[in-house]
Amino acid sequence: MNAAITFGPALVAVLVLLTVVGAAVVRAGGLGQGRAVLIAAARAVAQLAVVSLVITAVLRSVPLTGLFVLLMFAIAAVTSARRVGTRRNLPWTALAIAAGVVPVLALVLGAGVVPPAPIAVVPIAGIVIGGAMTATSQAARRALDELKARHGEYEAALALGFLPRPAALEICRPSAGHALIPALDQTRTVGLVTLPGAYVGVLLGGAGPVQAGLTQVLVLIGLLAAEAVSILVTVQLVAAGKLSRAA
Repeated sequence: MNAAITFGPALVAVLVLLTVVGAAVVRAGGLGQGRAVLIAAARAVAQLAVVSLVITAVLRSVPLTGLFVLLMFAIAAVTSARRVGTRRNLPWTALAIAAGVVPVLALVLGAGVVPPAPIAVVPIAGIVIGGAMTATSQAARRALDELKARHGEYEAALALGFLPRPAALEICRPSAGHALIPALDQTRTVGLVTLPGAYVGVLLGGAGPVQAGLTQVLVLIGLLAAEAVSILVTVQLVAAGKLSRAA
C-alpha cells in the first residue's frame, strides 16, 4: 500500500475547505487574523510549489545546497525582524538566529550524525532555522512587551542604582524565557500526543520506525538547544537596546 499523499481533486478540496474554515472561525471569533490565515495558506501553496520545482536541481549540487540554506536563513532573519517591529532589527535578529543555528548544525554535521549530503542537510537546516526564527521573534516580542508594560519598575530599578542593561534584564528575562515553552512541550509529549514532521517524513520515505524515531529525537533536541541559545541572545540584545520597536 502506498503511504504517500497524492495530488488530486480530493486533496485540493480538503485544503480549500480547511483554509476557509480556519479563516472563518478566526474572523467570527473576533481574533482579527482571518485575512492573514488566507494569505498564509496561499503563500504556503505557492512557495512549496516553487520549492518543489527547484529542489531537485538544488539537491544535486553542494554549492547550490549551501546557497539554498543561506537563502532560508536570510528569509528567517527578515521575517523575524519584521515580526519584532522594524527592519532595522535585521542585523540583530540574524545574529540571534545564527547564534542558535550555527553551533547545532556544526555539531551534528561535524560529528557525522547527519551525513553531509544535500538531501539530509536541507531539511535539518530548515527545521532548525525555522525553530530559531520563531523563538527569536517570540522572545523579542515578549521582552519588549514586558518592558513597555512594566516601565515604571524599570525606572524604579534605575533609581535604585541598577545600570540600564541589568535593570532591563530583571524585567524582561522571565517573560522572554516563555518562548521556549512550545519546544519544551513538543519534546515532552513526542510520541504520546503528536508524531512530528521529521518522524512522519522519514516513515513516508521508507525508513523503519526506529530510524524515524532516532531522526526525530535528534531534531527535537537540536531544536531545544538552538532555540535556547537564540532566546538567550535575543534577551541580551533587547536589554542592550539593540532590538527595539523604534522607527
